[in-house]
Amino acid sequence: MHPTIARMQEVVTKGDESLIHALLAEDVRFLPPTYYKTWTGRDAVAAVLGHVGQVFSDFRYRRIMGKGKDWALEFQCKVGDLDAVGVDLITLNDAGLIQEFEVVMRPYKTVGALRDAMNARVMTDARFLKFREALS
Repeated sequence: MHPTIARMQEVVTKGDESLIHALLAEDVRFLPPTYYKTWTGRDAVAAVLGHVGQVFSDFRYRRIMGKGKDWALEFQCKVGDLDAVGVDLITLNDAGLIQEFEVVMRPYKTVGALRDAMNARVMTDARFLKFREALS
């Protein structure tokens, strides 16, 4: 297994954006399951993923598939009292950092709960006034 993917398993459940930050390429792109926009840039993506780590509970990876630069990490978690399953689709760059990170998740009701919880958290984080320019 690639060292970045192994480290990802260790840090994602902690919700510590500084640990996540170190795994991301400077121009990383994050495609969330909650809406059809893309976050771009290490600082913004680390902040978003840090908040996600605080919203998810009982998070664990169930299966990890891939090799080289392309990986799929199947997970299960809770958002509040709702169950979810999903997949982190990760592409690494030549330096072994996360270049693209896309999350697909179900069921729909839990994705809606995630969207609501994330919006509430982001509204209290003043950095997101600046990070809005990282959305495309």
